Amino acid sequence: MNNTTSARLRPVSPFLAVALVSSLLLAGCVSAPPFAYNVPQQPESASGYTEKPGWASTKFAVAAANPLATDAGYQVLKAGGSAIDAAIAVQMVLTLVEPQSSGIGGGAFLLHASGSAVEAFDGRETAPAAADEKLFLGVDGKPMAFIDGVVGGRSVGVPGTVRMLEMAHRQHGKLPWAQLFVPAITLAENGFKVSARLATLLKTEQHLKKDPVAAAYFYPVNGEPLAVGTLLRNQPLADVLRKIAGGGSKALLEGDIAQAIVSKVQQHPTNPGKLSLADMAGYQAKKRDPICHDYRAQSRDYRICGMPPPSSGAIAVGQILGILNNTNAATLPLETGMGGTPGTVGAAPSADWLHLYTEASRLAFADRAQYLGDPDFVQPPGGSWMSLLAPAYLAERAKLIATQPGGQSMKVAKPGSPGGTRMAYAPMPAQPEYGTSHISIVDAYGNAVAMTTTIEDAFGSRQMVRGFLLNNELTDFSYAPADAEGKPVANRVQPGKRPRSSMAPTLVFDKATGQLVMSGGSPGGALIIHYTAKTLYGVLNWGLMPQQAINLPNFASMNGPSLLEEKRFSPATVEALKARGAEVREMPMTSGLQAITRGQAHGTPLWLGGADPRREGVVMGD
Repeated sequence: MNNTTSARLRPVSPFLAVALVSSLLLAGCVSAPPFAYNVPQQPESASGYTEKPGWASTKFAVAAANPLATDAGYQVLKAGGSAIDAAIAVQMVLTLVEPQSSGIGGGAFLLHASGSAVEAFDGRETAPAAADEKLFLGVDGKPMAFIDGVVGGRSVGVPGTVRMLEMAHRQHGKLPWAQLFVPAITLAENGFKVSARLATLLKTEQHLKKDPVAAAYFYPVNGEPLAVGTLLRNQPLADVLRKIAGGGSKALLEGDIAQAIVSKVQQHPTNPGKLSLADMAGYQAKKRDPICHDYRAQSRDYRICGMPPPSSGAIAVGQILGILNNTNAATLPLETGMGGTPGTVGAAPSADWLHLYTEASRLAFADRAQYLGDPDFVQPPGGSWMSLLAPAYLAERAKLIATQPGGQSMKVAKPGSPGGTRMAYAPMPAQPEYGTSHISIVDAYGNAVAMTTTIEDAFGSRQMVRGFLLNNELTDFSYAPADAEGKPVANRVQPGKRPRSSMAPTLVFDKATGQLVMSGGSPGGALIIHYTAKTLYGVLNWGLMPQQAINLPNFASMNGPSLLEEKRFSPATVEALKARGAEVREMPMTSGLQAITRGQAHGTPLWLGGADPRREGVVMGD
């Protein structure tokens, strides 16, 4: 990663210019003050695509999807908190200020690194004990329309985020659990200004008003959505957070709050669910072995770590990168295209590189649909999930790509046979995925967090309970439990099972030294895999600053059409891909990438941060 000269640094914000100087002069000279939350000024954020400067700091950094959430994490780190402490504070504020994406009513995956030791914390939601593979079948025995499964109680899984964070805090927290809820409680009681993104989504949302509680909160005056800059208070959420602060995850998953959730789910007037109090009380967060694999770029060896199943993110990202390394992709530089702010000229991948990438993606997504599911229910091919990342297997898969000039797209790839596996499952049919938020943090103690968190679709199941929204995570299961021949789908609904996810929180290390190189990830449903892979490739292969890599136009294939971010690629690139036989679709691709990488300037070690210009996130640090 070529992050060694000050000439490559993007401009930094004024507060960081001060922070850099002060941290260089004062690092190690003063102890951290006790944590006392100060409510920041709340400027209105613009919507759409807003250029971000990139950020730099020397001691610690936090990147999150909303400035108020980032600031809460920053204040925790400033007070001597750990990366886990900051992640908890960030998540609680996101529950309030970015309710459409994540919160205490959802689930999350968290990677934690202490030095080069990586742990994977699984807070994914689970299916109720009374759910079965017919959950999303209509009376005719056929899969219902996707949105019909989403809205209501049917789609709600047991929320796992709080219990998972509690588990991580027991191991790695430095500040008291209760203190970490102070920012969110303070903002909920005193009010926060509605952001442009939340206001925009409320204008186009079709189903939230169907829930009387949500309608009263989000559409309070004559059914009109909250306007940008409206000061919004949420006392019910403040009360819930205060109970969790005092009683831990048990306060959410047992007692009156759990009863309110279960009643809401079971008593939905048209689409009731099967969630029970026993499901809530019995939820267990899990520690799993991370998926780590070697990756070589620019003559440097890295170790890339991500979440294992039930996430498909790390395996799919690893397959894409590994297959690309068996082609000539590394010889193809970025070129001039419509890669900057929409309508301007900037850097973009070439058509030849995009052909290789989308073909590798088709191969990875074919395997994803065939093999991946909850490891407590689904056996990995060849006895190990690493069979999907075995170098020999990826080399064989790469041979299926037509790499010669003018070589044609395979359009739709078939799954492979890792470890000589005979296919016991049917591939999961294509199905929408949405939502999520990402948090990346490095603290002053040598710890790092990459956490992706979600309630799935925007505004989840559109069911609001005591100031927060419930997830619709069960719609990440396959609606169809089997194929036409009756062969089961790995990711079908089963009691207590965790639905397959695309979330891809990622930590990258220098293989030789074990030193952390990068923390990153993104929201975006199944496109998370591509947004994350793009940023990794931009930083590791093309030597970009994290902000530059995030700014690159988005692209993808989910084993179908080649998807390109609209107005970001030149007509010549689009036509060149079509000439190779690909069906090309240009569309909005609103990633929400956050990334922090290691760099230096004039011999001073730095943390370099980037936040997606397509959303409202920022990076803060000292």
